[in-house]
Amino acid sequence: MLFNSLHFIIFFPVVVFIFFSLKRVKTRQILLLVASWYFYAVWKPEYIVLLLASTLVDYFVSLEINKTSEKKKRLILLWLSIIVNLGILFTFKYFHFIDKNIYRFFGYQLFKGQGFENILLPVGISFYTFQTMSYTIDVYKKRILPEKNFVKFALFVSFFPQLVAGPIERAGHLLPQFNKLTKIDYKRITEGLKLMFWGFFQKIVIADTLSLIVHEVYNNPGKYHGFDIWMATFFFAFQIYCDFSGYTDIARGAAKVLGYHLRINFKLPYFAKSFADFWHRWHISLSTWFRDYVYIPLGGSKTNSKSRFIFNILFVFILSGFWHGAGWTFIIWGTLHGIYYLAERFVPFTIFKKTNTLNSILKISLVFIAVNFAWIFFRSQSVRIALTLIKNSFDFSHSLLNFNHFLLLKSFLLIGIVFIINLIERKKDIVSFISQKSVLFRWSVYYAAGIILVLFGNYGIQEFIYFRF
Repeated sequence: MLFNSLHFIIFFPVVVFIFFSLKRVKTRQILLLVASWYFYAVWKPEYIVLLLASTLVDYFVSLEINKTSEKKKRLILLWLSIIVNLGILFTFKYFHFIDKNIYRFFGYQLFKGQGFENILLPVGISFYTFQTMSYTIDVYKKRILPEKNFVKFALFVSFFPQLVAGPIERAGHLLPQFNKLTKIDYKRITEGLKLMFWGFFQKIVIADTLSLIVHEVYNNPGKYHGFDIWMATFFFAFQIYCDFSGYTDIARGAAKVLGYHLRINFKLPYFAKSFADFWHRWHISLSTWFRDYVYIPLGGSKTNSKSRFIFNILFVFILSGFWHGAGWTFIIWGTLHGIYYLAERFVPFTIFKKTNTLNSILKISLVFIAVNFAWIFFRSQSVRIALTLIKNSFDFSHSLLNFNHFLLLKSFLLIGIVFIINLIERKKDIVSFISQKSVLFRWSVYYAAGIILVLFGNYGIQEFIYFRF
């Protein structure tokens, strides 16, 4: 089910009404679990089997891990969980890509049947797979005790606000919250609804408007040159930010209405002054997942070997790129960010050592430009298209700028709104900022935002970008 659909607009109030009508924690848990499975099944009912498989395996494996003190048996059980989860992920997300490349380079095809490449990628599989894997690893590491209540654990895996695109939650943070009998709280509910509204505004008004020019340029790489490509890439940077941040805000807002807290996934990433800082601000739940479950186990930055440290960084960034999609474009995107990170670490850039205002602006600009360059690969459908766009981007003699002028003006104004709100959020989140203003100011903002949403929103129901990951 898409957040930006009439189905969800009906589904969510019904769930909230029934949720607060129930007076027992257990019945609320059952309601949310059923609602979450329904939320997922609306997309493709048969794929809920995969969600249930991950849930059942990690539920029983974690219980068995906790029962035994035998190290070897615990390790075998852990690997059983990892193999099952990654096996499902590999089969549906990566098998065709790997099979295709084996055939391309070696002339051998693993799977000779027809139609395998047409199997749909299960929505949210990368997110819920990583979430449930982290749970089993934490049980194995004795960071948490296994959850014995199956309903509660299944709800942790499939909680509908963050099921298909995160944030990727940790068991120690989310599971205990399901024990609370949350009450109707006007302030909390209105704050949650405002956060949801801002999320919808980011998606429907900003991201989907910017996508019109981005799609046109990136779907016709040979047609556009120079400023056209740089402008479309600039727009994509804000499209993907508002699309994904918008989803996260809707998820966090929906959870807040119900009385639960989800982790913040974005902290003004385009204000980052270094590449390391960027990854402390962008998709935080994923970057911290890779840090805790891949980077640190590899040795992290504590290794005494420089070559080992370089390997750890590149491995994590390449893996992060591959997590996003089964394609060379994503691998190159991850590699570029790894190179950025290492260059920043080992090359003595004087600009990164100064702290005055001018240098801060230069740092932010440098990081933003480099991130934008990497977005070209992320957005392109193939490496060939990405290289064509990069080549044509330096040919300014053929720039068309032949876009609808009103659309261009609207796009830049919407980016300006994002920039102003981000400036405000350097000190306080936008919901709290507006809530503390006068009644006249608040309602002027609400009405203006509502009018813009109605008049300029794009209601073709475009799915969120991160659904495909």
